Amino acid sequence: MTPFFILSTFTFFIGIYLVYWIHSRHRMDIIVQSLQSPDSPTPFLSVIVPARNEERNIGRCVEALLNQNYPGYEVLVLDDRSNDSTAQILQRCLIKDDKNRLHIIPGVELPRGGWAGKPHALYQAARQAQGGWLCFVDADTFVMPEALASTMRTALEQRADLLTILTDQELGTFWEKVILPVVFTALAVGFPPRKVNDPKSDDAIANGQFILIRREVYEKIGGHAAVKGSIVEDKDLARVVKGAGYHLIIADGRAMATTRMYTSLREMWEGWTKNMYLGLRGSPGMVVLGVFGATLALFAALVMPLWPLAGLTWLLLGGGLPAWLTIAESLILWGYLLLVRVLAARAFHIPGWYGLTLPLGAAIFAAMMIVSAYKVLSGQGVSWKGRRYDI
Repeated sequence: MTPFFILSTFTFFIGIYLVYWIHSRHRMDIIVQSLQSPDSPTPFLSVIVPARNEERNIGRCVEALLNQNYPGYEVLVLDDRSNDSTAQILQRCLIKDDKNRLHIIPGVELPRGGWAGKPHALYQAARQAQGGWLCFVDADTFVMPEALASTMRTALEQRADLLTILTDQELGTFWEKVILPVVFTALAVGFPPRKVNDPKSDDAIANGQFILIRREVYEKIGGHAAVKGSIVEDKDLARVVKGAGYHLIIADGRAMATTRMYTSLREMWEGWTKNMYLGLRGSPGMVVLGVFGATLALFAALVMPLWPLAGLTWLLLGGGLPAWLTIAESLILWGYLLLVRVLAARAFHIPGWYGLTLPLGAAIFAAMMIVSAYKVLSGQGVSWKGRRYDI
């Protein structure tokens, strides 16, 4: 056996394992099932939506929330000093609300003392909420009519103190379809749901697009004041809740809600470099691991097509059976990777051929990770929603 064949075989088995391991981390054991009508008494629920310059989404978001089959709830929207048409759209929603469930709260100026925008918006609204449970929903998230009833039942059945769901993602543009499946695969590797749901594990994360939390627990941990300086307040809120010994659950809620996060490459770059920066900040090990992982993914996506060509060249030079086996190993691994990426694309409701764009998606993801790591190491801050955070 030649060194090249030994290297090929070693890479083949390692590659098969890594592809399987990476794409199995997202599995969730808890799935929110649709509940068309509550079959038992339900606690009064306060739904809280922070809105800062959300004219593109706020109308659709609020209308969906007002169309729930949940018997007792209120919807509080905190208009966080928007300078677009958000306020006017909310007023139109208020006129249509014949059950008086909608309450619009004008946000005050961001105070000194280290507050970030979104935690302060949620803090203001939570202080006026009447419910025994609080449900935080992002303005770019659109719930099904049974979403509140179904998630509440799941939370009660699981005895959760904080239940968060992964929502379905609406991907409209080419860049969304190329980049976001890669990003969500990376997130699942970093925060596998099974470890998040394990009370013995320190892993904690929540999806700010939809968080359901007991009011009593929320107040005991200090509410959003406990994470007042965080721009990834969902992740940090989950960490505080789980760290205090409460029961954190992340569930598959893709049948309950959809989200349209970003609609352009520029928005995705700003949003995800911000998230990655904050995820890496304060953790040198994660900086190294993140950059290494992103670079490795890019290298593999670009170099793997050369593997069968190298085997073919060897065969033409008289490599014989080892050359044939090298070609077979490369094609099997490449085919397996393409298969799981095609399946991933279909899970996002986009054509399977987007699985072939993995090298491009991996390249942009690697660039985001490297830029975020540079910002961490250089001490730069981030900008978000028109505000600058030097943290």
